[in-house]
Amino acid sequence: MNTIVGTYECKVDAKGRALMPSPLKKQLASSLQEGFVLKRSVFQPCLELYPMQEWNGMMQKINKLNRFVKKNNDFIRRFTAGVKVVEIDALGRLLIPKDLVGFASISKDVVFSSAVNIVEIWDKDLYEKSINGEDVDFADLAEDVMGNVNDDDNGIS
Repeated sequence: MNTIVGTYECKVDAKGRALMPSPLKKQLASSLQEGFVLKRSVFQPCLELYPMQEWNGMMQKINKLNRFVKKNNDFIRRFTAGVKVVEIDALGRLLIPKDLVGFASISKDVVFSSAVNIVEIWDKDLYEKSINGEDVDFADLAEDVMGNVNDDDNGIS
């Protein structure tokens, strides 16, 4: 698993093309040949860009679900709704399909934000609301999620 780092702002043209930020493109260089999968986020009004290797790993997990269990089948359908295979063109642009532009309410300014092994693509205003939102106390969230994680014996999480 490659860890992707950084948050980058860029513009989307009228056709839905976004120029991949250079530092991000460098981090994803090994994935450029294989391509990417672009999909709707499950929890947020944004898109998720999976390098093909990461997507294949996710699909291995999902393929273990029993499709004769209705909840599993419903999950698979919704998780893969709107999924598109995409590439970065010779000019370094990512074409965001119109249905996904609509889902994420992408206008002109977008944010590419690293999320460990994938990249989230947000409309800039929605991204700012998401990270600055008063509806979540980040200190409480951090304690709830990471408070009991200590893989090392050094006392530092």
